[in-house]
Amino acid sequence: MTAFPFHHARGRLLASIAALGLMPLVSGCSAVVLSPSGDVAQQQRDLIIIATVLMLIIIVPVMVLTVLFARKYRAGSEASEAEYDPDWDHSTGLELLIWSAPLLIIICLGAVTWTSTHRLDPYRPIERLQPGRQIDKNVKPLDVQVVSLDWKWLFIYPEYGIATINEVAAPVDRPITFHLTSSSVMNAFYVPALAGMIYTMPSMETKLNAVINKPGDYEGFSANFSGDGFADMDFRFHGLTDADFDKWIATARQSGRKLDEAGYMKLAQPSEDEPVTLYSGVAPQLYDKVMNHCVAPGSICMRDMMAADAATAAGGEENGGATNMRGMNMQRPAEGPKANPAANATALLPLRGAGLVPPGRKQAPTMTAEASSSTPVADKL
Repeated sequence: MTAFPFHHARGRLLASIAALGLMPLVSGCSAVVLSPSGDVAQQQRDLIIIATVLMLIIIVPVMVLTVLFARKYRAGSEASEAEYDPDWDHSTGLELLIWSAPLLIIICLGAVTWTSTHRLDPYRPIERLQPGRQIDKNVKPLDVQVVSLDWKWLFIYPEYGIATINEVAAPVDRPITFHLTSSSVMNAFYVPALAGMIYTMPSMETKLNAVINKPGDYEGFSANFSGDGFADMDFRFHGLTDADFDKWIATARQSGRKLDEAGYMKLAQPSEDEPVTLYSGVAPQLYDKVMNHCVAPGSICMRDMMAADAATAAGGEENGGATNMRGMNMQRPAEGPKANPAANATALLPLRGAGLVPPGRKQAPTMTAEASSSTPVADKL
């Protein structure tokens, strides 16, 4: 009789020790996902809570019944507690309860998920600031161009002509439209207090529409592993009043730094734990050039190569896709009033096999541009 209290006390002691051991592990966690400061993130929080409650309607009764059945039908239980009925094999009422309850919950989850997926589509412009507060039709969304680098974040404000590294700000209650791409590998842009995660991918653009409703300093980071410096690939998101946002823009404009193509090429090199940097000026169309991989001088943009391939295919030319390979080494066609239309036209001619070595052949000798554009290498070997 004395053993039970001893084991009971020992169990409580072990549970207390385990709880104390877990405290350092969870002390750094925050409840920002369940207490966000942006309307989009709040709607996503509500969706998580609704889905959890619906699932608990099944989980909690199952857990309770598991304990009751284990106790009632345990070995050595009294006959009055566990009636033995070997001929029992079916109960219509029990079958209806077992199948109807999960089915109704699945239907509810499906309806909530379907409507929320369309309402919270990151590409869809937001329709409200908060419940009961609609967006003024005269308010222009704040455009922010985002480039994920190795291992840092570049933010460009085309409306204000500035750029920042590892810091982004937005006015409270003003819609934000993020345009996102990557310089090399795929990453994931995530500000838990603002909205859900959205991927950034090279040669592509993704979008995220959101709004911040409370002033504050919030954490942002990459949620997709991208190499050695991934652990320090974070940034700060500032929710500011209109007056403070204007001051932040003025501070950036007074930095005296200019982000041109050469500066971007240096910035794109892998580096870890990059400090916050403000740029007072940005090269024209820098974000567009990053997305089309034509920041380097003399390189041709992907959209131009694809347009040339499409024109080649429409004209019935063979090997139209080879234009892409030649375009990697082409000089950018001249622009402006002194441009040579004939030179620009010939610059986008298809490769027709130049530089390609047929299987089983040795490397072809270097050929002139005229020969490469007229005679296939295979015919000269």
